[in-house]
Order: sequence, then structure tokens, then C-alpha cells
Amino acid sequence: MRTKEPRPRSFYALAAFFALFVVFLYGPIITIAILSFQGPQGGLTFPMNGVSLHWFFDLFEKQAVGDIWGAFRRSLALGLMVMLVTVVLSVMGGLAFRRRFLGAGALFYLIIASLIIPSILISLGVGLIFNILDWEVHWTTSGFGAQLTWTLPFGLLIMFAVFNRFNKAYEEAARDLGATPWQTVRFVVLPIIGPSLIGVALFGFTLSYDEFARTLLTAGSYNTLPLEIFGMTTNVTSPVLYALGTMTTVFSFAIIAGFIALAVVLRRRRAKQGSDAGRGMV
Repeated sequence: MRTKEPRPRSFYALAAFFALFVVFLYGPIITIAILSFQGPQGGLTFPMNGVSLHWFFDLFEKQAVGDIWGAFRRSLALGLMVMLVTVVLSVMGGLAFRRRFLGAGALFYLIIASLIIPSILISLGVGLIFNILDWEVHWTTSGFGAQLTWTLPFGLLIMFAVFNRFNKAYEEAARDLGATPWQTVRFVVLPIIGPSLIGVALFGFTLSYDEFARTLLTAGSYNTLPLEIFGMTTNVTSPVLYALGTMTTVFSFAIIAGFIALAVVLRRRRAKQGSDAGRGMV
């Protein structure tokens, strides 16, 4: 009978370190979620004073301060706008960088440089440019542009990695069969890189949805949800703030789950099409 070998001490050390990391990462979120379920007389710290859904219902009533749902709608709309543009420009950039051209290296490092520059400086710079040009500083214009400097480099890096290992034989086969360049991109390239496009879209939306620093000086007079939550921390002294944090966290996880489900559906669809094509050849 084979005896089970004892685990090395390094295994337990790494397991303990990972457990501490998980507690550090999710501990604040769990704490806020627990405190959001306090009773009507609950405060901002432990011990809890009753258990109820009072503060969640309070979110749907008119607040004395702030515009929670208006800020949520703006963040949602801005996230969808940034997501769409990030996906389109990332695919176009990935296709363009498949061939060497004059200034490709300098352009690549110029794009990546926006990840190194402090976000607050990007926000300040975009706001100053709009003021100098006498353009209105608004979340749909200056805020939109500032957030693209954050999401677009991530999308391009993903597309560069995808196209770097993309097999060009698929495109050559499509052209040999008489497909036009657009048909090759639409029916061959895009279906193959579909899961990566979902990843770029998820990056674009989530990075925009919770971006604070690059929106701080570019949103104008209308707050996005992160700015609204930050403003509420200075004048709201009830667990309604925790309830808002819990709901936004659940919404973020729901978005991630939705994108993962979409990726799984696309993967199964591709597998089914491949098996149907194989049976057709037989």
C-alpha cells in the first residue's frame, strides 16, 4: 500500500500567506457587506445594532445629499462608451501592428506611457486642455477621453499578445477560397479572437466604471459613481453608504459573471460548429 508523503513546510507557509492575502483582499468588502445589514438604529462600526434590509430600501428613497442613481447611470453609460471604443480601437491597433511600419516602436511606447504617468496628472492635463480650448469640461467628453488613456493601453496589450500568436494560415485559407479582406476579418479573425474581445470589453468597462483619479478633474459638474461615493464619505454618517458599497460590489461581480458566461457560450458555439463541420466532411 502506497503511503502518503507528508507535505513540505513550504506548502503550509505558502498556504498561510495565500490565506492572509485573501483576507486582506476581501476582508474590507466583507466587513462593509456585514455592516450594511444593520437595523434602523445602526451605526458605522461594530457591534451591529439589529439586522435588517433597512439601509438597502433607504437607497431607493430620495437622499438628502447626493444623486446616487444619477451618478450610477452616468457611470454605466460612460463605462459602455469606453468599453465599445476600447474594443474597436484595440482590434484596429492589433491588426495595424501586425506589420512593421515607420515609427511603430515609438508609437507603442507612447501608448504604454499613459500607464506610467500618475492618473491625477492625466486628469489635470485633460482638464487644462479643455479649459484652454474653451471647451466644456463634461463627463461625456473630457471624462471619456481621460478614461480612454487608461483602458486603451490594456486593450492594445491584450490584442498585441493575441495577434502575436495568431496563425495566419486561417486567413490565407479564407483568401484561397475567395473571401474578401472584410469577409476574412468578419468570419475568420473575429470569431477566433472572440474570447479575447470579451476580455478587452470586460477590462474597458470595469476600469471605467470604478475609475476615480482620471475622472476627478474631467467630469465637470456631474459626478460619476466613484466621485459620488467619495463625496458621500464626508457628509453621510449612516450605513446607507455601506449598502451602496455592497450593491455596487454585487453589480461588479454580476458584470464579471455575465462576461464569463458569454465567453463560455461562444466557446461552446465554436466547438459545436467545429464538430458539425467535421461531420459534414465525413
